[in-house]
Amino acid sequence: MARLVYLLFGVFVYFVFFVSFLYLIAFVGDAPWAPYTVDRGGPDLGLLPAIAIDVGLVALFGVQHSVMARPGFKRDWTRTVPSALERSLYVLLASLILILMYRFWVPIPGTVWNVGSPGGATTILALFGVGWMTVLVSTFLLNHFELFGLKQVWDHARGNPAVEPTFRTPLLYKVVRHPIYSGFLLAFWAIPHMTIGHLLFASSMTVYVLIAIGHEERDLITEFGNRYEDYRRRVGGLFPRLRR
Repeated sequence: MARLVYLLFGVFVYFVFFVSFLYLIAFVGDAPWAPYTVDRGGPDLGLLPAIAIDVGLVALFGVQHSVMARPGFKRDWTRTVPSALERSLYVLLASLILILMYRFWVPIPGTVWNVGSPGGATTILALFGVGWMTVLVSTFLLNHFELFGLKQVWDHARGNPAVEPTFRTPLLYKVVRHPIYSGFLLAFWAIPHMTIGHLLFASSMTVYVLIAIGHEERDLITEFGNRYEDYRRRVGGLFPRLRR
């Protein structure tokens, strides 16, 4: 019975994640049908309160996302919760914080840049789409369903033992070490009309990404040793490394 409950919980969490991820595209892209976006829907509180709230929301997401991903936290956490649910709980909390961000983000008006040319705006929006597609494809190149907790609850339901992580560099991972982050940054910055609020969002998320990469790479070096060190020397982090 517990295995079925875990499986159903994992499926529910994946649904919450998928909806929150789709809404993130609308939030960042200022979709006209979305009630709350990076540029629309929040209260008018003035510049300094808006900056404080918005940076606080990004910081909350960043702290949860980074702290709960660390091996030491996972070891302690799985003494309290079943290991099969560890990833699902991580994904659920991250999704709920994203939803909190959508609801309480305070837009800050004011244009930083605006691409008036239809051709230029279309090109930038195409890059916006490429960024999101890069994120999605990159998750499948590793193991999409493991990243978001479904594989763990499925294996638990079938009685399969947990599989030890392996070091792989499929397709995009041969070009950059962190294509998921590269896709997010492209999507966050490829905007024809950049407002002050959107600039704050993109900048603060970029800072989070750079901090997160540092933590992740230390964990990967600890886990895979010289194999990852060699990979890091050969392959760029967020951008392809140009060689003669």
